[in-house]
Amino acid sequence: MVGSLGELELNAVGVSVQIFFIHWMLLFGFTSGSATFISQFYGVKDLKNIKRTTGFALTVAMGIGLLFFLGGLFFPEYILRVFTKYPEVIELGVDYVRIGSVIFLLLAITQPFTVALRATQQTKLPLYASVVAIGTNTFLNYVLIFGNFGAPKLGVAGAALATAISRTLEMCLILFVVFGRKNIIAGKLSEYFSYGRELAMRIVRNALPTTINETMWGLGTSLYVAAFARIGITAGAAIQACNTINNLFSLAAFSIGDAVLILVGQKLGEGKTELAYEMSKKMTVMGLLAGVILGAGVIIAGEPLLSLFDFTEEGADYASKILIIYGATLWLALYNGIQITGNLRCGGDTKFAMFTEVGTVWMIGVPMAFITSLYLEWPIYFALLAVKCEEVVKGLILTKRYLAKKWLRNVIHDLED
Repeated sequence: MVGSLGELELNAVGVSVQIFFIHWMLLFGFTSGSATFISQFYGVKDLKNIKRTTGFALTVAMGIGLLFFLGGLFFPEYILRVFTKYPEVIELGVDYVRIGSVIFLLLAITQPFTVALRATQQTKLPLYASVVAIGTNTFLNYVLIFGNFGAPKLGVAGAALATAISRTLEMCLILFVVFGRKNIIAGKLSEYFSYGRELAMRIVRNALPTTINETMWGLGTSLYVAAFARIGITAGAAIQACNTINNLFSLAAFSIGDAVLILVGQKLGEGKTELAYEMSKKMTVMGLLAGVILGAGVIIAGEPLLSLFDFTEEGADYASKILIIYGATLWLALYNGIQITGNLRCGGDTKFAMFTEVGTVWMIGVPMAFITSLYLEWPIYFALLAVKCEEVVKGLILTKRYLAKKWLRNVIHDLED
């Protein structure tokens, strides 16, 4: 919807959401590390330690959320300068970041409980909450961006306000599902925050690499955007539109990876190592097939979806070529996502996953993005293709690790009550 306002507005929102993306990856990284413990505790039906793990995740998530909230509320212009050099883009983006800063606090509550529900195989409950929240967000975007039904026409600021309201609704729904319906993960505050030093340190040792992994990956990906955005406003708008379309398909990597972490992690918690490995092989193959199908979907659906954006002829040409690259390489990105967020993470092999992902992104992807964009001055689609080399190297390293089976470990063994 913002794309229909013009390339400047699209670029402003695309740049602004980078701080939210980095926060999300930081939050996702830590809660994903804690999910390893919750899934394995669920394998032995240890509800007490599931609640303790959730409580520790809440503590850390709120600390992270508060830092980002203060930065987004009081220093949005300084944050935006990291990602763009255009004053007109920063001016539009400031309101988006400031209005949306409350989202950091809302997710600090929503995400730990959502992860706990998923890790205890109650995946439908957060799905329903997300569907309601996304539906609300879409409707409010239509109302507040364009000023429909008598509402003020807020443009970019309306998009931020719509998201903040929908995230508030999502948090309320998740809390109702857990406490209002007396879910198995529901408990007293004392139960959540009774985690001892040993459990907390084990979670930190496992979650710290995942947190660094996702944060550095998210920051690196945001720097790709920063590099591409410096090519020009049209190029920046094209990559933002294509990222939005690609995310409709590529976020399946996180979903399939989560499924692997939960299901395979439960079997590892039960001590069924060989069964866990066989299950992971089947799910990885399914993921590869899904990647091919989803990649074709990006290419086929790309052109009709691009027509929704208000592009110049040059911008439309850029976007069309970018989508072909995204679609053709989606299977590889999906495979790598399953290995890192699913297979390696469910067995606590988080350090190897961290070194592999952070190393390839920062030693290959980020340098290629800036060299091709700023120094070689390649067209944005060639710059993007060069950046994709990091996925190839990453895939080779991860495959070797996976076949070695060193990631098949039980992380809750011998943990004191």
